[in-house]
Amino acid sequence: MPEHVSIFQLLGVGLLALLTVAWVVGLSRVLRAIRPGAAPWPTDPALSALPPQRQAVPHLEAVQLTPAEQDAFAGLVRQLSDGR
Repeated sequence: MPEHVSIFQLLGVGLLALLTVAWVVGLSRVLRAIRPGAAPWPTDPALSALPPQRQAVPHLEAVQLTPAEQDAFAGLVRQLSDGR
């Protein structure tokens, strides 16, 4: 170790080198992920045991409103549009 260099300067250089390596690794992963034709998520065989998520179908979850409920909803919309 050179005599004219303090321990803090050596630690600073080491820390900067470590951060530079981490930044390069992170940047390469990001660039690899946005590359055209790349899979958005790595496929993990352990996750293949999970069942696929079903997509919500709006007409199965819709509820018919009674005329009184429709009137109440229309009144609420009018109140909100008036700013009260």
